[in-house]
Amino acid sequence: MKISVDRNVVEISPESKQEEASLDTLWKVIIDCYGNNKKLVPMGQFVPGVDTLARFNIEGIKGGPTVYSPDKKAPQDDTYYCAICNKYMNVKGGDPVPLCCGRDMECID
Repeated sequence: MKISVDRNVVEISPESKQEEASLDTLWKVIIDCYGNNKKLVPMGQFVPGVDTLARFNIEGIKGGPTVYSPDKKAPQDDTYYCAICNKYMNVKGGDPVPLCCGRDMECID
């Protein structure tokens, strides 16, 4: 996938059939023929040489069901957050810790 940026315009050029299909899917999710287009909102960080991907949330598209840790329980009632996407959840003591962005959410101290 080739990405070029010129001021406020981003151009994405697929370089394989699979990338073309992925870009087509993204286009169809973001673009609405009736003018209710969605926005890509960055999640977390992208540091060249450290991170291998950049992650974005599609604004206005509801996420999937919350998944919980199979073995980690909250020691007490507390608020947990995802350091990557800043999602917050209240968790009761003894309940499983929620997972977000591929890892356990963290307790706010």
